[in-house]
Amino acid sequence: MKRTKSLIASAAVAAVILIGSANANAQTTSVNDGDSKATRLGLGLSAGIPTTQGYKFGFGGDVRLQQDFTSNISGILSVGYNTFSVKPNPALTLPARTDVNNLDFIPVKAGIKVFPVARFYFSGEVGVGFGTRDGSNMTFIYAPGIGVGTNAGIDIGLRYEGMTGNSLIVLKNPGQVALRLAYGFNLN
Repeated sequence: MKRTKSLIASAAVAAVILIGSANANAQTTSVNDGDSKATRLGLGLSAGIPTTQGYKFGFGGDVRLQQDFTSNISGILSVGYNTFSVKPNPALTLPARTDVNNLDFIPVKAGIKVFPVARFYFSGEVGVGFGTRDGSNMTFIYAPGIGVGTNAGIDIGLRYEGMTGNSLIVLKNPGQVALRLAYGFNLN
């Protein structure tokens, strides 16, 4: 757990440095400069600290498509791969398969980003997680968050991601606070 927290803290410091250097070179635009209709494709990595006992850490990656509706509202679609590492604990009751060490799933989510001021956003996503193990189906996922996006394509977000339902859950419903570092390519 300490190693995971150190990794996330290091990633956050690196992200702040990247934002600072990108903002020094980035062309700035105001929210009031007119309506953007940009389309972006982002590639991101996430590291999370579980909020549910029984898990050590969460890690994943995603591909996100973002379409600007106006200069301060964007729609997002994402698909990825996430894993929650399960703590070994003989007192916990696991499903019939005792070789399950991780909770692995493919999240497919849709949502919205709202930029109240330039570069800073609030986001909300909902979707489903498809289990990757035999016999696992899907679960509902919700993920509110905040973040900063630069004109240079760097996106740093912090989100809470929770899951409900019992079809792919190894233990009780997992949740995490995750830091996402991403780079977005402008498709226009």
